[in-house]
Amino acid sequence: MMGFERVSTGLGEECGVFGAYDLDGHDVAASVYYGLFALQHRGQESCGISVTDTSGKRKFLSRKGLGHVDDVFDEETLLELKGNLGVGHVRYSTAGGTRVENAQPLVINYVKGALSIAHNGNLVNAVELRKELEYTGAIFQTTIDSEVIAYHVARERLNTGSAEEAVKNAMKKIRSAYALVVCSPRKLIGARDPFGLKPLCIGKRENTYFLASESCAIAAVDAEFVRDVLPGEVVTITEEGIASDMDMAVEDQRQARCIFEYIYFARTDSTIDGVNVYHSRILAGRALAESYPVEADLVVGVPDSGLVAAKGYSEQSGIPYGMAFHKNSYVGRTFIKPKQSERETGVKIKLSVIPEVVKGKRVVMVDDSIVRGTTCANIIKMLKQAGAAEVHVRISSPPFLYPCYFGTDVPSDNQLIAHTHTTEQIRELIGADSLGYMEIGRLKDMVGDLSYCDACFTGNYPMEVPGEDISRAFE
Repeated sequence: MMGFERVSTGLGEECGVFGAYDLDGHDVAASVYYGLFALQHRGQESCGISVTDTSGKRKFLSRKGLGHVDDVFDEETLLELKGNLGVGHVRYSTAGGTRVENAQPLVINYVKGALSIAHNGNLVNAVELRKELEYTGAIFQTTIDSEVIAYHVARERLNTGSAEEAVKNAMKKIRSAYALVVCSPRKLIGARDPFGLKPLCIGKRENTYFLASESCAIAAVDAEFVRDVLPGEVVTITEEGIASDMDMAVEDQRQARCIFEYIYFARTDSTIDGVNVYHSRILAGRALAESYPVEADLVVGVPDSGLVAAKGYSEQSGIPYGMAFHKNSYVGRTFIKPKQSERETGVKIKLSVIPEVVKGKRVVMVDDSIVRGTTCANIIKMLKQAGAAEVHVRISSPPFLYPCYFGTDVPSDNQLIAHTHTTEQIRELIGADSLGYMEIGRLKDMVGDLSYCDACFTGNYPMEVPGEDISRAFE
């Protein structure tokens, strides 16, 4: 039997969370399903939905599995998930392995009742918190740090008068990046880390409230975008409406939104903290054109996250914009192929060049990042094999130099090509005729006055981080 392996060709994404509360008592599983579909780009390894009926026995019904949303759920399954309050999750494993028990949401049954929790992010103090819990008798069923959060919320609930107070008290202990959606039997609670590293927003459709990682998921369920959950805010949705607690907030200048939401992670039709993702990528492309002009005949973007930045480069430079690639929509970002050595074949399965577009042309190729360099090199080779006379690479992010501890699966620094090679060396290795990265100082063009985290480029972390990569600590 041929041995297969899972291979990722780019950056690992984060996760997506979605919550729904229908105050009229109608089932929400279908809405959560559509919300997760809109967030599928944030994680393709596993997904799950849990629901409860606020007028019933306060029990949670749950379904989780490995694969995409439409792999795990069908119409029959959704009809079985009866409840007017629910939470959903799509996962990319930035901490913990790809195992079905690591799929979320997590449902915790404890002396005060039950909680269901979905989490996007990574904790920098997860190891010490987990050990502390283990030494006081906790038994863990998963290898994800989300279970650490769930335990702390449940324990705090024993000493507080409400679930939202328990969430806030747990936030005082956990450090790092997180967006949380928590269901107690009669409340939908959302919480965002004080730095705002992970996005979370609120939507409303008639008498149903929603919480989602991105506004595109609010639009997917035909709801109205209400606002973003603020950094450090805990919002509680009940029959009385929305209540807000800002006790965990920090000063604006300390906030640190993940810049990669705007460069790569978020869907183009999302708006995060008042900044439209499409517009931010247009501005990134324009900045690249100003910093790295070149004589060329055509500007193309690598699907999907390089397309809009390429449009911005074209607009600023006056060089025509073209579509040089066909993307196979039926291949996810992680796929199976026979051998590690056949990485080039894997790229061709996902992406093909249209020769008629590039033949004889000097091409500017815009992409969002270079991680290890292998994929970029293969795409350049494909362009030249299709007849491109020159390929000038422009990257809408600065070089990756440092690992991320906050839920983005940036490899350890010894796997980052920019950590061990100069820009000129990288240009030679990937076979480009020229190479230009986004300048650090131009990142602010993308987000205006928002404070952001660019630690993967600068090493300037918004908080103290571990001395080693803790992303696989529990495996």
